[in-house]
Amino acid sequence: MDTEMKVIVFQLNHEEYGVDIMQVRSIEKMLPITRVPRAPGFVKGVINLRGVVTPVVDLRKRFSFSELEETEETRIIIVHVDGTEVGLIVDGASDVIDINEEQIEPPSDLVGGVKAEYLQGVANLEDRLLIMLNLKKVLNPGEIAELREFEESENDVV
Repeated sequence: MDTEMKVIVFQLNHEEYGVDIMQVRSIEKMLPITRVPRAPGFVKGVINLRGVVTPVVDLRKRFSFSELEETEETRIIIVHVDGTEVGLIVDGASDVIDINEEQIEPPSDLVGGVKAEYLQGVANLEDRLLIMLNLKKVLNPGEIAELREFEESENDVV
């Protein structure tokens, strides 16, 4: 049986990535980010998004890519992972496409410089390859719990 899924396509380090639209809450332009003391290095800080304090992860740092200056194209993709909303900073978000789950192949050890553990697979589309992220691996349960603590303590202050 063919199973279609809608995917948000975004750019990071000159590669195209995809994430299931069911996990995406919104795509935002860059917002002021408040640094959080003692946060893991890849956590940029928190944003106040419509009255909700949301932790923000720099995917470039998470994947050990070189840092890049923010541009007009830089976006924060708000995703929902295990009950927690998290912002992911990406170089740009371009479109929404339908892909067939059968087009997703298991990842090799390293794709686009990203470890296979963070990937769901690679979608082999007619004119391009789309690296599919596994958000539950990008943020492991311990990190999600830590981010939830930031969220709760910051929301108590607000």
